[in-house]
Amino acid sequence: MEFEHIRIDDDVIDKGFFIDVLDPAWRTVDIYSGKIEYDKSLSAFTNEQRFLVAITWYISEVNNGGHKQFYYNPTGIVWKDALSGFQEIGLDEAVSILDESAKRIGGNPSFERETRWKQMDVHDPKFDDLDDRFYDLEERINLDEIMQDYIRKHRNAFYYEGDVKKSDFS
Repeated sequence: MEFEHIRIDDDVIDKGFFIDVLDPAWRTVDIYSGKIEYDKSLSAFTNEQRFLVAITWYISEVNNGGHKQFYYNPTGIVWKDALSGFQEIGLDEAVSILDESAKRIGGNPSFERETRWKQMDVHDPKFDDLDDRFYDLEERINLDEIMQDYIRKHRNAFYYEGDVKKSDFS
């Protein structure tokens, strides 16, 4: 595995694209190996970084296949961090949508994928209305801009310098 040195400083933060700021955490997070490895993979990062990475996973999955896909895929492990992230950045409507989706599979979706599948089988959640609410929210607000503004206001939490796995796109 190859590594590269990355530095997130004011120049990167001020360029205005949040995904570049989250890049070190994005490359490091392990959503595939269970909760212990997920937590361990993010231990070098702040809660703010962790929350925005989780929100980014949530947005990506819901936009690709709805809440059902979000919970079905390994990404469901980030649900609680995404919820905390939406609370942190003040997006109450997103909090409401994600919270309701969690309630529909028993209120506390498992961090373990196969257990989440069983929860979904038991509760047979319908998410179409929540998917629509989230898509409507995205049309009314610019989530990327909100996250970038949050980063600028909390820049100290996003500074980073260290070695991370080399991206396939580098």
